[in-house]
Amino acid sequence: MTSRSELAYDISLHCRILFVLIAMSCMAPHLAFAQASEVDAQSSLRCADYDPQRNVYWGDLHIHTSYSMDAYIFDTRLTPEDAYRFARGETRMLPPLDENDRGTVPLTISRPLDFAAVTDHADAFGGVRLCTDPESSAYQSDLCKNYRRPYAPSSVAEATKDITGRVTSLNSTPLCGEDGAICRAATVDTWKDLQSAAAKYDDESPSCKFTTFVAYEHTATPDLTKIHRNVIFRNNKVIEKPITFSDEPTGLGLWQRLDEQCLQGTPDCDVLAIPHNSNLSNGQLFTIEYPEGSSRSEQARLASLRARMEPVVEMMQIKGESECKANPWRVLGADEDCGFEKYRSLHGAEDCKGEKEWGALGGKGCSSRLDYARYALIEGLREADRIGVNPYAFGMIGATDIHSGTPGATEESQTAAFDAAVPGPGYNLGGLAAVWAEENSRESIFLALRRREVYATSGSRMTVRLFGGWDIPEAACAASDFAAQGYKHGVPMGSDLPERSAESDSPVFIVSAMQDAGTTEHPGNLLQRIQIVKGWSDPDGTFHQQVVDIAGQKNNGASVNTNTCEVSGPGERQMCGRWQDPSFDPNQRAVYYARVFENPSCRVTTRICNQAEAGSKPADCASPAVPKTVQDRAWTSPVWYTP
Repeated sequence: MTSRSELAYDISLHCRILFVLIAMSCMAPHLAFAQASEVDAQSSLRCADYDPQRNVYWGDLHIHTSYSMDAYIFDTRLTPEDAYRFARGETRMLPPLDENDRGTVPLTISRPLDFAAVTDHADAFGGVRLCTDPESSAYQSDLCKNYRRPYAPSSVAEATKDITGRVTSLNSTPLCGEDGAICRAATVDTWKDLQSAAAKYDDESPSCKFTTFVAYEHTATPDLTKIHRNVIFRNNKVIEKPITFSDEPTGLGLWQRLDEQCLQGTPDCDVLAIPHNSNLSNGQLFTIEYPEGSSRSEQARLASLRARMEPVVEMMQIKGESECKANPWRVLGADEDCGFEKYRSLHGAEDCKGEKEWGALGGKGCSSRLDYARYALIEGLREADRIGVNPYAFGMIGATDIHSGTPGATEESQTAAFDAAVPGPGYNLGGLAAVWAEENSRESIFLALRRREVYATSGSRMTVRLFGGWDIPEAACAASDFAAQGYKHGVPMGSDLPERSAESDSPVFIVSAMQDAGTTEHPGNLLQRIQIVKGWSDPDGTFHQQVVDIAGQKNNGASVNTNTCEVSGPGERQMCGRWQDPSFDPNQRAVYYARVFENPSCRVTTRICNQAEAGSKPADCASPAVPKTVQDRAWTSPVWYTP
């Protein structure tokens, strides 16, 4: 059996191979706040938990199974059905594999999810199916046998050659035919399987215990730059087959094809795309580009298309956090908490200073301010000033990007999840998406994503609400009907502030947070503080950021013993803060969001090191590059002000 250190910490081999594998596989303006009754007109049956003031639901919209070419090579055998069953609370078996090609290590999520979407890499759907289905006519071919053989390289060079050859073969003429028709047909079959799995485990009964979405990943990795998007469909009305990187290598091409084939070409079809890992995009994912020679009106149209197609961004997952960075180029204002789970810090990446480069997945190239959600939000304000449309008016969610078919296993105590799926330093257990919706149904959750009433966490399940307005009462935090007060006097996260009245001085924001209750065996951590983050831009392209504590404080005396992982010190089970912007400029666009911190706790890697026997601890247990502690947090979707 593979040891924990061999499986989780071999960064010199495992991580780099994963980078190469992924690379080779890839050969509306702001929406107004929707009223609480919007689902009434859309669904004929309310769930038993229906609440017009909305409930919080927890999910993972980025999951890979054995249908993904990289996950299969690294011994994942769980299918999309397995992933949904795991998310619902069932135990699944993970690698190492036995002689029958089945997992041997059991894993169960400590708390079931409310919703999930399997988002396997679509580009090699056909080849993977042909080579892994014993009923396939190609299954016994030398090419497919080579793809399925055990993965056990002895060096980085050998591994790179091995993986490159296997993945390239999945889209090759010997397997797919001269015109690729064989693999295209197999792709359609896989797409039907994904739809069937989602339909089978979507609970349409009044209990509405679990919701699924038909989805896939559009995997664009030109020159080791990560420009990936998960495509999520609203219901079972979907396109004939996925639009892949091979079909449309650009974001613009993807949005246009989805518009043509789904929104315009398929009755009742609706869809959105979720960018992820902007931290590994070398300044490209959020760089604004339009066709050469396009007019300003055409640019506004395309910006509107992007805003509609990408209402949310995944800014926390196993490959790092993409909120902000320390000391970015031409950004004024300090934020000492921008060092959280920074994957690129391992590479010592220099600042791009407004340029674009390549190679982030291989540790190459620069790190741009536009690799991070906060500065993309501010860039959107600049573009709105120029053309009247903000292409980056997005909300924020978290996800795992797990490649073991085990969504939502994000609690630091679940070390087996790290062992099975996370390759080493720079990686973490991933995040979760929190959605405020009337009920746990596809319709309600999709509409919440569309209106951006969602937030991200780094894996914790703390409950957070943000409202902004002009006349929110000072006593709102003490009100027993906090949400009702927020909706009555303001707008929730993801919204534009309403028109400013003549007597209003500046916007007011209220944020409520409740700790993650955790489980009996592993209770949740106490809360430390709540912040408001504000962003705006000067006409010359200089960005400004302001971070204000509105409840609690950083140095509250809480601590964690990294030898025993016992936490101690003060903290709060529930917090609330109200803040009115004292430097508000009514003539300047601005964006605001909330950030909530728990007290520090042991990072999952520390728990693994503590559990290891003396003399057999992984080498990286002593590495300063691997933090001993983690301070889990939540990030709300923003509220925008437009003059």
